Amino acid sequence: MAFEPPRRLVRALGETAPEGDDWLERLPEALRQAVDLRGLTVERVQVPGGRGSLVVLVSAADGRPAVLKLAPPRARPEAERTALAHWGGRGAVELLEPRAAEGVLLLERLHPDVSVRSLAESRALLEAAGTLRRLWVQPPADHPFETVAGRTGRQAAGMRAGAEAHPEVAPLVDAALLAREELLAAPPEERLLHGTFRQSKVLAGDRMPWLAVGPDPVVGEPAFDLARLVRDRVEDLIAQPSGAATTRRRIKRLAESLEVDRDRLRGWTLFRAVESGVRAARVGRPRDAELLLEFAGWL
Repeated sequence: MAFEPPRRLVRALGETAPEGDDWLERLPEALRQAVDLRGLTVERVQVPGGRGSLVVLVSAADGRPAVLKLAPPRARPEAERTALAHWGGRGAVELLEPRAAEGVLLLERLHPDVSVRSLAESRALLEAAGTLRRLWVQPPADHPFETVAGRTGRQAAGMRAGAEAHPEVAPLVDAALLAREELLAAPPEERLLHGTFRQSKVLAGDRMPWLAVGPDPVVGEPAFDLARLVRDRVEDLIAQPSGAATTRRRIKRLAESLEVDRDRLRGWTLFRAVESGVRAARVGRPRDAELLLEFAGWL
């Protein structure tokens, strides 16, 4: 099966690939095997697609449209499978094949080119927040998911290294790490979270108007999940003369609509923006780093 993986995927995986990783080289054969095993017909590769997986639009043997997703181990596809099975299609894309080869997911077909980003900003935030609320459920017993404390602990180490390499960001890193420490000292009740939620992760569906895709599930407090949504369309926020005030209003509105503590949402928004900005600088995306760190400075 001849195909070219999307350039976005190649670039993103190149930023995070451990030494000796050959997942991209093995991808054509893995795709062929996954398609042949299930008797699927390939329609097209989704472009630009995701940053951590190959998404292929397919038809099942009975003609039903579906999505075949292949992801490397570092994208934690088995955690995604477990989370989707636990949600059972409530607020998220439905898993069509509970058991499959590691790193292969067969999913309900949504409308991949229509996300809530196609809506006006205020309506998009409302619809995205409503989708996110449905995902905040009790995690399964003996769950395999990473915790917010564990994930942000790993990220904190990278932030400290980034501050050493770029001393000008050290004050923001210190503020973000202090916020994390205070937030983890007295966390509210934990829920299963999407983990990487934003407007582009909410697609139009048939059985429900909007459904979430692409989770990197984690267990922790809902404010952590909501924090990523606060900075959606960050480039538009930065371009506005009133961007800082708009951000504060967005935090207030989202916190009130989803019954999340406003200060906790602000703290996690700060941490996640600084972490993303430092990481963008480390992998050679200076423009993204500049936007994210300027946004973080408003918080």
